Amino acid sequence: QVRLVQSGGGLVQPGGSLRLSCVASGSTFTFYKMGWYRQAPGKQRNLVATIDNNGRTFYGDSMKGRVTISRENAKNTVDLQMNNLKPEDTAVYYCNGYHDEQDYWGQGTQVTVSL
Repeated sequence: QVRLVQSGGGLVQPGGSLRLSCVASGSTFTFYKMGWYRQAPGKQRNLVATIDNNGRTFYGDSMKGRVTISRENAKNTVDLQMNNLKPEDTAVYYCNGYHDEQDYWGQGTQVTVSL
């Protein structure tokens, strides 16, 4: 059974930084694409960033310029470095892995940006 397990997140002051990590276990393949999404209360889940197995990245408008996504294919891990965080970045962040037309999701990690 494939599982995505997230770590990181928590409470940070505005202007601060956080790093989220995600590791896939139980897979016999390398995900074609991995990424991060977020969902604020009462809102739909939105894309933050993705990276494919060739290292090509895509960033959503909401955090572009403030986040960097990276991955290690051999370890099936994906990280998200977030800088200059703002209160509106408060949300639950989800790791995603996509392979063979199937999505896999992490358990979600709360990120709260507040004084």
